[in-house]
Amino acid sequence: MKKTTYLFLFLVLVTLPQIIFSQEKKPKVVLVLSGGGAKGIAHIPLLQKLDSLHIVPDLIVGNSMGSIIGGLYAMGYSGDSIEKLTKNINWDKLLGGGQSLKSVSVEEKREFQRYLVGIGIKNKKLNSIGSLLNDQNLREYLSELTYPVYNIRDFDSLPIPFRAMATDLSEGKEVILSKGSLAYAMRASMSLPAIFKPMTYEKTILVDGGVLNNFPTDVAKQMGADIIIGSDVGGGLEPIDKLNNVITILTQTSMFPSNIKNPANRKLCDILVDHMPNLRFSTADFADSNEIYKDGKIATNENLPALVALSEKLKGYQQRIHELPQMPSEIILDTIVYKKISPENLALVLGRINLKTNVKYTTKDLIAGINRAMGTNLFDEITYNYFIKDDNKLGVTIFGHERAKNQLNTSVHYDTYRGVGIIFNYTARNVLARASRLLVTVDIAEQPKARINYQKNFGKNRDWWWSSELYGALLRQEIYFNGKASDNVLYNSVEFNNEINRNINSLKSYFGYGLHYQFANLKPKYEREYNPNSIDIKNYSLNTIELNMHYSYNDMDKVYFAENGTIIKANVTRSLLSHVYTSFSDPNQISISGKTNGYTKFGFSFEKRALLKKKITGIIGFDSYFIFQDKLKDNQIPFLDYGYASKYFLGGIIPSSGSNRFLFAGLHEDELNVSQYMGLKIASQVNLLGKIYLTPHFNVATVGFDSFDEYIKKAFNPKGNWDDGFDPSLVISGGAAISYQSILGPIHFDTTWINNIDKVRLFFSVGLSLNP
Repeated sequence: MKKTTYLFLFLVLVTLPQIIFSQEKKPKVVLVLSGGGAKGIAHIPLLQKLDSLHIVPDLIVGNSMGSIIGGLYAMGYSGDSIEKLTKNINWDKLLGGGQSLKSVSVEEKREFQRYLVGIGIKNKKLNSIGSLLNDQNLREYLSELTYPVYNIRDFDSLPIPFRAMATDLSEGKEVILSKGSLAYAMRASMSLPAIFKPMTYEKTILVDGGVLNNFPTDVAKQMGADIIIGSDVGGGLEPIDKLNNVITILTQTSMFPSNIKNPANRKLCDILVDHMPNLRFSTADFADSNEIYKDGKIATNENLPALVALSEKLKGYQQRIHELPQMPSEIILDTIVYKKISPENLALVLGRINLKTNVKYTTKDLIAGINRAMGTNLFDEITYNYFIKDDNKLGVTIFGHERAKNQLNTSVHYDTYRGVGIIFNYTARNVLARASRLLVTVDIAEQPKARINYQKNFGKNRDWWWSSELYGALLRQEIYFNGKASDNVLYNSVEFNNEINRNINSLKSYFGYGLHYQFANLKPKYEREYNPNSIDIKNYSLNTIELNMHYSYNDMDKVYFAENGTIIKANVTRSLLSHVYTSFSDPNQISISGKTNGYTKFGFSFEKRALLKKKITGIIGFDSYFIFQDKLKDNQIPFLDYGYASKYFLGGIIPSSGSNRFLFAGLHEDELNVSQYMGLKIASQVNLLGKIYLTPHFNVATVGFDSFDEYIKKAFNPKGNWDDGFDPSLVISGGAAISYQSILGPIHFDTTWINNIDKVRLFFSVGLSLNP
């Protein structure tokens, strides 16, 4: 009996420490990740080390980029998966890349990114909150990444509880985000003033938490942290040698209160992973994210002994399960709710988003629909939130943030041909009718232009649209009239175009019919006795009315410096009226006035761009445009002899105004006027550095000044000289352009050799011109 008693007491004494230890409360481990823009990538090696040591935090507090990294980690992404995500991100597209041209409606592509500055008018007041970077792509990407936790609205219910820091802009106080949409909280936390747009929240507006508290270890302590692991990539004020770009300067300026608070917060860390001594890059250097990741390993490894010791300490405790919740890849929406979208725009939005209940979708499908709606140019942004109904069915709420109905836009431009100008644009949407747009654009320049356009969408899905446009220009230029050079010619034109179109694909293609009226007037600026190189015409005018059928396809990814996509244009045009008047400088020549014979035009254009390898885009283009003249009747004037203004104009580097115009490097804008044209363009676009591009190009064309029958006989064996107007002629040019995508718009400097005259011509342009 005594032996049994002794054995029992022995077992109690042996197991007592384990019983006491197992009842001891687990220390609360809190991970704090600071903000720092691109430098936040340095947090990732620490996450990977925590994974390998089986240390799972009980809470994560993040700010700005730290909230992005921390939020993903809190929802279950591993350190390795976050590293993979950041390596595969196109940072330029994600941060300020804006909307791709591919997602813009076909009827809006022509107006997309055409102006430098835009401001809305609401309640008779100017209304604009500007930001340096566009965040549509960022918000959509965060929504896609956080899809596995769309049904979690309380951040304490995430695999690891999470808090995102923000700043109340109206009251100047810290805000700790703990509920709602995780993607929204992460995005609000990184709303750096003037860089990203502030985020509305309840009855206030939020900006970056780093304004007041970039390294919120004090918040972690207030929330009961026993052990704080802090990863700091902000580290206070940047030294003077790193204050070399706009984003870094704006970040430092907006974060003075936080930087003053930073030293005290660093002292609260039990394990401080201080990256600042090792980081070689600054806030805006997302292009160097791979190198920043490598820099982040240094401070993490320096703290390895402390992390290993913590891992050993936690082995006796049960920790959280850190894994990404498993969600089906497809969702079925039971309810779709649209908010803050006006009745005038709702039908168009419904047609573009094209979401239906009880149909399977992926998050990519939903985002694609939202991008189609964004492509209407009606919204500054569109956001969405999932919600769970009482019967456990899934719904989505889509929030539209509409632009003001009335917009004022402006841009400036200069080019070698047309000189300097400033463009003013007024855009009114849904003012004259529902689903309508009115544009009034004036180019105040040495050679002024003006344009009025009215467009209205109709039909069940708003896939039909009517467009009426009036365009006028007062130009002074050197021209070739019937093959003869003439300078100082005043060329005034008015065009009135009416079209009815039907979208085949709302983002890519449409076909339609048009009625086009043109009046053109040419006359020398000076009398011929003072300007011997002037044409022997005192006054020339042409009135034409044409009926056309046309097709257009455009899936380019950018307006400027596109890397992928195809453009196809095809049209058939029939003349209904063509009347010409010509008076000559020579008093012995009789003036000509009357109708010309009729004509039919056939046209086809093709351009393809493809990314051959990183930063190198291949470009190939082909044009073919022909005029078929009707048999000449009595009392008719030959169209091919006197239909100058309705023929085809070749020349220029940047898109020119008006109809029937085609680019051809080496020729001055509108320099060559032809009746028949086949041309081939081969080029490559090399992204040398950042926003700097080099574009070597080669152009070749055969042109005709007479009938198609005469042209086609020798089109592939041309013997003429285009500068003398011989038929047919070969036009060849080769050169290169250096370009820069500036804040004012594209800057081009081109040098090109052109055959026959055997000259190298230079061209320079800055900004955005009026291109109807």
